[in-house]
Amino acid sequence: MYRKMLGCARRICVLTFLALCVGLSTAVERHKFKTCQQSAFCRRNRELSPGESAYHTLLETLRVDDPGFLVELLNTKTGRVFQLEVNALKDNSLRMKITEKAPLQPRFEVDLFPVLNGTPAQSSLQLLQKNADVVKFTLKEYPESEVHLYVKPFKIELLAGGEPVIIANARGLFNFEHTREHPKSSSESGTKSQGWVHSVWEKMGNWVGTGRKSGSEDEVQNPSETEGDGEKKENEHEEVLDGESDKKIEVEGEGEKMKGEEEEEEREGMWEESFGGHKDSKPNGPTAVAMDFLFPKAQEVYGLPEHGDHLPLRNTRKEDPYRLYNLDVFEYEVWNQMALYGSIPFMLAHGDARTVGILWLNAAETWIDVEKQSGSILNFVSGGSTDGVNTHWISESGIIDVFFYLGPRPKDIMRQNALVTGSTPLPQYFAVGFHHSRWNYKDEEDVRTVDANFDIHHIPYDVLWLDIEHTDSKKYFTWDSHKFPNSIEMINSLASRGRKMVTIVDPHIKKDGGYFLHQEASSRGYYVKNSKGDDYDGWCWPGSSAYLDFLSEEVQDYWASLYSLDKYQGSTLDLYTWNDMNEPSVFNGPEVTMPKDLKHVGGWEHRDVHNLYGFLNHMSTHKGHLLRSNGQLRPFILTRAAFVGSQRYAAIWTGDNMAKWEHLKATIPMCISLSLAGMSFCGADVGGFFQDPSEELLIRWYQAAVFQPFLRVHSHIDTKRREPWLFSENALRIFRDTIRKRYSYLPLWYTLFYENEIKGMPPMRPLWMEYPTDRNTFTMEDQHLLGDALLVHPVTDEGAKSVTVYFPGQGQLWYDTDTFELFSGAQSIDVPVNLDKVPVYQRGGTVISKKERMRRSSALTHHDPYTLVVALDAMGGAQGTLYIDDGVSFEYRKNHHLYIEFVFENDHLISRKIHEEAYYNTKSWLEKVLVVGYKRRPTEIFISSHDHGIQPLHFKYDEEQKLLTIRKPDVNMATDFRIEIK
Repeated sequence: MYRKMLGCARRICVLTFLALCVGLSTAVERHKFKTCQQSAFCRRNRELSPGESAYHTLLETLRVDDPGFLVELLNTKTGRVFQLEVNALKDNSLRMKITEKAPLQPRFEVDLFPVLNGTPAQSSLQLLQKNADVVKFTLKEYPESEVHLYVKPFKIELLAGGEPVIIANARGLFNFEHTREHPKSSSESGTKSQGWVHSVWEKMGNWVGTGRKSGSEDEVQNPSETEGDGEKKENEHEEVLDGESDKKIEVEGEGEKMKGEEEEEEREGMWEESFGGHKDSKPNGPTAVAMDFLFPKAQEVYGLPEHGDHLPLRNTRKEDPYRLYNLDVFEYEVWNQMALYGSIPFMLAHGDARTVGILWLNAAETWIDVEKQSGSILNFVSGGSTDGVNTHWISESGIIDVFFYLGPRPKDIMRQNALVTGSTPLPQYFAVGFHHSRWNYKDEEDVRTVDANFDIHHIPYDVLWLDIEHTDSKKYFTWDSHKFPNSIEMINSLASRGRKMVTIVDPHIKKDGGYFLHQEASSRGYYVKNSKGDDYDGWCWPGSSAYLDFLSEEVQDYWASLYSLDKYQGSTLDLYTWNDMNEPSVFNGPEVTMPKDLKHVGGWEHRDVHNLYGFLNHMSTHKGHLLRSNGQLRPFILTRAAFVGSQRYAAIWTGDNMAKWEHLKATIPMCISLSLAGMSFCGADVGGFFQDPSEELLIRWYQAAVFQPFLRVHSHIDTKRREPWLFSENALRIFRDTIRKRYSYLPLWYTLFYENEIKGMPPMRPLWMEYPTDRNTFTMEDQHLLGDALLVHPVTDEGAKSVTVYFPGQGQLWYDTDTFELFSGAQSIDVPVNLDKVPVYQRGGTVISKKERMRRSSALTHHDPYTLVVALDAMGGAQGTLYIDDGVSFEYRKNHHLYIEFVFENDHLISRKIHEEAYYNTKSWLEKVLVVGYKRRPTEIFISSHDHGIQPLHFKYDEEQKLLTIRKPDVNMATDFRIEIK
């Protein structure tokens, strides 16, 4: 299965071991991965009964300041106290944090690390009303949005226009497992258990990143002077309060039990758990957190990537919940909730009346149940509505840290989440082109041959990729000196035609005394430790491996330094990076990953930070790319693992898929789910990583993939080569035409990526993003939008002769991009297809920019002219944008760019700069304008601009197609102009 290993018997043993670990099956080995029932913390919390919440709000402890409020919560069964903080954020959003008041050891908080896009900008809450049962606030900047805090039991309602849109603890499933002493430990050992983490706790403080200043708290006043306000009910909270409204609960000592506390029943798996022959020692005991959230106005919920599942999340109460736990899943199945490589705990709840979202900021293993309205408790809580979705979130450790986005529409949620977590930055132009890869191109001669054949067969491409076999015995940042002795010359040869190269760099480090990286990392203590404090030893591609501890800033900086051209010998600035296996993958580890009781810098257990590991890996790579170019060039990095904020540093692909039609179908919902969660630069291995696709499947996969953000062919070492020229002449022609179509739309893609950075809107979108009240679109996953202009329905069924296309929008016009045939919105039509045909339609009312001259690579098109395709709506109007810059640097953030708006109305096409203060000296000019849906033959057409005055233009009109072609306006794209049709 793997590259032939020569030499000693030890290397043969390594090969045998890896084959056994990775497996030779043709389907996922489910027994290697946990179900909720096999995960003790998930099982415990899933068994909680609704409506029996033990948590009450201690209203006497309420403190209100400008951004929000602080209050304590009491678990009436255990006497444990927790701190709740709710802050208003900019753009109709809120943040809720719940922490343990006096833990025996610190609870991990994700924002100790740069996951968020800086400190979220705060707004203000205003107190509306307070009585013994509920406290009501409004967001000052959004007075229609309210926060209602309930006392018995604790509950938070978020309202819009007087109606609940999110209810936290609606079913009473909130649970916060407090830190505790081991039942077999003495009281002295409990005190000692705080040792190694006490300094971390001091640094964290009780509230990390709240921005609160001492002395800023104001005494709560009831503005409406509600009757009975401030009067203590008889015996209320007598067991913990002395009757004074501002006195906190007295604690005899940090971590001590409260008076009257009941011991929770000890359950199996609290202090030790085994799975697949691996024992998890759980030295800190049970520390799970859980909360349920009801979305009363939602018909569907989406998000929670990464799963090989449908776009709308399914009901899970009779199945396993959705699992978020970054794992290396070999030959994963589709249409199920199993965890995959990435974990982004973001959910969007959508209905025709309202869209809201939540972000559950927790890096530990997490399970989420989804239950749609079925006339049960949801109906009761939502006042009899037939809509509503309830969700139950369970994480193994950490705190509860939740962001609420109140919309009101899907595009608002995208913007609100981007403000908190960041947006995908504009990639280099080449990155949006065509990438070709396999495991592995054999040597430099193989690279030269493949590169030359693309030119021989007139197929543009931008990037050639090298997998693990390019290294010296799986030692990253090295080259195999026999196969790639002249890597710089090889890379420069590609670059001479505008092309780039990508090499793989994984986070597992071969334990080889002669390997510089291992020597340095080992001597400096840079590796993750086992429970005994020794360097953890796991197995991956090199055999025995150690794993860098990316929680250490020193390790992050060290990793970044490895990308410098003097350190990564044989590299150039035209070499980019692929971070694979960074879940992290450990072939002999529990569930093919690290044991949870490993120790990271600061004393954190791996269970606390697991889903954060890959993020810190590619974040460090991104920093290395910036350093090596002195901050001049935009990095390009591909990652397999992802977490909140990963979009700021890397693109992603959907991992080790298979050459099956179902896997082709799954690429659409998988990439849309990632896009909704912010990870918008997404793609899948074209043709499937495992197994060999039929010619028809590969053709259809190309046709789908060219309309997805990241376009790369990649396959397993055991698969047949799949370069386009190795197939039939007809297939080669279709491959060429399909890839050229991608290149013609690169100006559109690049514009959408720029708008993604500044607005948070992903290029690849579900139909309901643009048509939020059309319930027909809510469950669609076989077609999607590219921006707001193109409707794409890939052909994903073998032998298909037709597909059913739904055209959204009452009164909307849609034009076939190949034939300009017109279709009206709000209907479904069976569209005939042959092997050449992919149904793609431009929306009436849009203007798309294209480049139609074919070159070897995208870089060679930089100064080429543009074609504008103006598709008219029913009123004869259209609007669109175009973005232009140098395609490589960060100068665009210094106003060295063009952001242009095109408006067609009243027989005039107007081009004007949106950013008037910005400018880029482009050589590109306007070659052609197509006006689609123009209903009469013009008599004459003129163009006017500052540079050329008024000039007549040549044109052609097709009566049957209703197509007006305006030839060679010959105006520079940086120039404002007006074309008048008479």
